[in-house]
Parts: sequence; C-alpha cells; structure tokens
Amino acid sequence: MNMKKTLFFSLFLITLLFLSGLQAANSQNKSLKLGAERLEQVCELLEGKRVGLVVNQTSVLEDGNVHLLDALIDKRINVVKVFAPEHGFRGTADAGEYVSDSKDQKTGIPIISIYGRNRKPTSQQMANLDVVVFDIQDVGARFYTYISTMHYVMEACAENNKECIVLDRPNPNDFVDGPMMKEGFESFVGMHHIPLLHGLTVGELALMINGEKWLKSNPDTCKLQVVTMENWKHGDSYWLPVKPSPNLPSVQSIRLYPSLCLFEATNISVGRGTYFPFEVLGFPDPKYGTFTFTPVSLPGFDTNPLQKDKTCYGVDLRELPFAGGFTLRFFLEFYEKAGKDQAFFFSRPDWFDTLTGSKEMRLQIIKGMSEEEIRATWQADLSAYKEMRKKYLLYPDY
Repeated sequence: MNMKKTLFFSLFLITLLFLSGLQAANSQNKSLKLGAERLEQVCELLEGKRVGLVVNQTSVLEDGNVHLLDALIDKRINVVKVFAPEHGFRGTADAGEYVSDSKDQKTGIPIISIYGRNRKPTSQQMANLDVVVFDIQDVGARFYTYISTMHYVMEACAENNKECIVLDRPNPNDFVDGPMMKEGFESFVGMHHIPLLHGLTVGELALMINGEKWLKSNPDTCKLQVVTMENWKHGDSYWLPVKPSPNLPSVQSIRLYPSLCLFEATNISVGRGTYFPFEVLGFPDPKYGTFTFTPVSLPGFDTNPLQKDKTCYGVDLRELPFAGGFTLRFFLEFYEKAGKDQAFFFSRPDWFDTLTGSKEMRLQIIKGMSEEEIRATWQADLSAYKEMRKKYLLYPDY
C-alpha cells in the first residue's frame, strides 16, 4: 500500500471511530435541537436581509449531514458572504496558519478571511450587510480562538450598526474551573476576564460580553440576539459530529485539550503530527516514559509539529478514564520528570503566562506548590465569576 493510500485509510478509520464514539455519546441527547436547527425561527430573523455568516466545518445540522450555508441557501436567504476564522472555512489550516480569502466552490459565495490580514471584519467588509450570524462550535476553553473571533464580530457589528445573531451550541467542556485571566494579559487567546474553563455556551458568553460592556468599540454593545437550543441544560454530555479543529479529532482529545494545551509553551510534544494529538505526551528522552510515538508532517493534522521526526517517549492517555475539566496533574508530573529544570521546561514562559492568564501559575509551579495549593488560590476569583455568570445563563444550571 503506497503512502497516499495509507494516509487515506488512516484518516477514514479515525473518522469512523470518531463518529461511532460520538453517536454513542450523543444517544441520550436525541431530543436536543441546536440553535441552527431551529430554521424556521432563524429564517424569520433573516428574511429580506443581506446576511453574512461566520461559519466553518462545525456549522452543521442533522448530526453533521447539512451545512448551515446550504440550509439557508435552500430557504432562499440572501447570504452575501462568509467570514472564515482560524483554520479556515473547511477547518483544514494548521494552528496559526494564515487564512486567505477564497470562494465557496459549491455556491460561489465569497469567503472573507478574518484570520489573515485582519481578525475583525472591516467597515468595508460589513458595508453591504444588514446582519451577521455566528454559528461555530466552541470547546469551552478561554484560549480557543473561535470565541475571540465572535468578540471581534460583535465589535464590528456595534461599530457599523449591524445586527448580530448567535446560533447557540452546547459546551462539550462545560465546567467552571482554572485560573482567571488577569489585567494586562489580554490577547487573541484570551480576550475576556473569565476562567480557563468558562462554563458557558457561545450564546451565553456573547450575552456576557455585551452585558459587561467588554467590547472596545463605540457603542460598547451590539444589537445582539441569541437563538437558543431546545432540550439542553448545563452538565449534559455532548460530543461533536465533526472535529472542531485539525488537532482535536476525538472525544478524548476534546476532554484533555484544556489541560494539555499548557504543554504548547514547553518542549513536550502533545502528539501534534500523529493521529492522536492531545491524547499523548512525550519528549525525545526515555526518562519521560515507555510509550513511544514519532511526530511527522501530517496533512489534515499538523505539517510542522514540535519534535518532528524524533522518537518521543512518554505516556498514552487515549484510554485514560477522564470525565473532563481542568487538571494540573499531567503538567506537574512532566515538570517533575524534567528535574524541575524551569529554563528547559518553560521554553516559552511568556506564552505559558498568556495561556494561563497571568504569571502566577508558572511561579507557583516553580515554587513547588501542589495542585491542591494552586487551586486554592483561584477560589475567590471563581466564586465572584460564578455570581456574574448567573446573570447570563439561558439554560438550567448544574
């Protein structure tokens, strides 16, 4: 079997396993109706208007069988353009890769990149629109950039006097946990003073952004409407019908992502360049574990992964029972294996601080604090956040 056939077969097998796992996980949510699936209400809001869509490969209905763009075109809604976030309209671009403007081959509709020359739609790009619809699946982590894109879209709508409609979807990491982002650490991977796991749907977060006046625009709120889901409540399990980005290809990777993403600021590989990213950890040194893997250039996942073409030794977390949430367990274990060598381990300390939202956690780890001790320092901030969060909930809470 040649390399191209081997790659195709492996991708097919992974997709098959992913979908079968999702089907089992979502069996208890057969009555769930996504915001995008309430098409009659959505079309009433859009009828007679010039529409821009902020969508990608996750913007699907009917268990992944129909894309929102196609559904709206079939309903004769006037979709003028599509705005594409990080990873592009099809969700195939590498993390951080420049996304160019293009055109949808099926409909001929222009696709405008908001992860290229600009990350906020310009006034020129907004001029021929009446309303912008955001329908992208989030995974519940502060540093996942789709919610930053939503923020910029809301700002553009406020500045240009356009309507903004968010079609709501479940949060697959529906927890309130982790450190809060502190003043001065704002970035595209952390635009809001919220915990690492915010415990909100995108619709609820949009209401919070508007209600707390976090938009850096004039006016500082936008004309916002959320099309809610039916038959969902906080704490319900939900796993995605398609992978939300190239390196989250499974239920387990989505569960582990909030905890393992911190390794992106270290020399430790999280399995980018394999078929199981964010499910393994390793480094080219046998002291890190007995499980081995070799990151390679892998189209559809990562073409230039950390530790490329090197045999990494570490741990396999694919079968680890893990209900989700945030944990420092894996990070502290590998820091210990590295001999607590902070200069080696924290290869990008500023990036680590950006991901965690302050310098505090890095300094706490270097100081030798346990996870329990570190967690204790978050509690006052988390309690205050939980009180604020209550104002914006659209669904029954945990």
